[in-house]
Amino acid sequence: MKREPMIRMLTGAAALALLSACTVGPDYARPSDPVPAAFKESEGWKIAEPKQAASGAPWWSVYNDPVLDQLERQIDINNQNLKLAEASFRQARALLEQARAGYFPTVPLDASGQRAKSGTNSTSSSPGRIRNSFDLSAGATWDIDVWGRIRRTVESADATAQASAADLASARLSAQATLATTYLQLRVNDEIKRLLDATTAAFQRSLDITQNRYAVGVAARADIATAQAQLETTKSQAVGVGVQRAQLEHAIAVLIGKPPSDFSLPPVEFSMGVPVAPAGVPSTLLERRPDIASAERLMASANAEIGVAESAYYPDVTLSASFGFASSVIDDLLKMSSRVWSVGAQASETLFDGGLRGAQVEAAKAVYDQRIAAYRQTVLTGFQQVEDNLSTLRILEQQASVQDGAVQASLQAEQLTLNQYQAGTVAYTSVVTAQATALSNRQSALTILQNRLLASVTLIEALGGGWDSTQLPSGDALRSDAR
Repeated sequence: MKREPMIRMLTGAAALALLSACTVGPDYARPSDPVPAAFKESEGWKIAEPKQAASGAPWWSVYNDPVLDQLERQIDINNQNLKLAEASFRQARALLEQARAGYFPTVPLDASGQRAKSGTNSTSSSPGRIRNSFDLSAGATWDIDVWGRIRRTVESADATAQASAADLASARLSAQATLATTYLQLRVNDEIKRLLDATTAAFQRSLDITQNRYAVGVAARADIATAQAQLETTKSQAVGVGVQRAQLEHAIAVLIGKPPSDFSLPPVEFSMGVPVAPAGVPSTLLERRPDIASAERLMASANAEIGVAESAYYPDVTLSASFGFASSVIDDLLKMSSRVWSVGAQASETLFDGGLRGAQVEAAKAVYDQRIAAYRQTVLTGFQQVEDNLSTLRILEQQASVQDGAVQASLQAEQLTLNQYQAGTVAYTSVVTAQATALSNRQSALTILQNRLLASVTLIEALGGGWDSTQLPSGDALRSDAR
């Protein structure tokens, strides 16, 4: 048989197999989502100045802080957790390419040369015969995807790679949000330190006033001791806040991939409002959160694995062919008279496996059910996080307004009480009480500001940080990335 008829036979067999091919297993359909019509906590609350990042700008630009912007841009370069997630994504892409390789035949090339001597006959004195053999051949083995096993495997690997891409986006967003919250806590910590330092200076003036009054005999020695104790306590508090600041600074260093000893962040003037992002329509949350996208893609991957498991019920069809040369004389190896070839097809089917395939199908279906439950739980958790932070921001905004009134009143009371003490109409204990109340109210106001800032970051993170599912790579993008 000539080579052309052999090739036509292989091509015809492959075409027949492909034309009759079918894909077993269920086709993927995204299940229903528990999506509300509107966010409960946004009803009746009009955000005074909702703020979103400009198109193409990173989400943290709403805070208008150049230092934060500089730090955030180092996340992609140096954060080790993000590098780990990126390596996992590259692994998923490689596994997808590995699955796609099943579409194509395997073509090995073999070459061999051998020189051998046959044994001599014990009744004969003639020497043994020496024989040479030379072979050069190429073959092809093609596992025809009649039942869609390879297609389902590729479908599963493709969805898994997309899930890994979403995991990478989720890890990036988490690192960015953690850095933002840590940075904002550090800045509020600096404001508390500045407040305590200013209060220490004010308490020093109160001590001076008390000492002067004692010197002229209009104040008791106990007043000096009380003023001194209050001053030293506030100094101690000012020193103590340095512990948290150092830890926050170290955390920022690690987030941007630097040793804490090589990083420092000096205090700066801090004046920042709370940028609240509008929540939008709940249904868009499904496309804006990378963790939801990852859970959905893993669900699609598990669905494809059911088809892979079900394909084991059907026979495997393999085409094979080889063509080459064989000769005992190397000079004659490549002559047409030395050519050898073969072509064939094979089908194999398991007749009995003790229920193995049925168990594998049931296991794949159970994994799919798990993925559905995990996906729906991720969706519910996403809505909860948005609702939590909307309510937190709304309530804290109200609390901040009330607290600002308390701060103004306590500062006025502090000044009035100090004036009365200097006039000799009240005891020094009244001054101490008024000063402690004013300091406590101002610290509470800063704590509320910190909580509002952190809630704004968490809300932006819960809303996806500007990400959406259209950024997931697919098809040619995944293949080009893998190369």
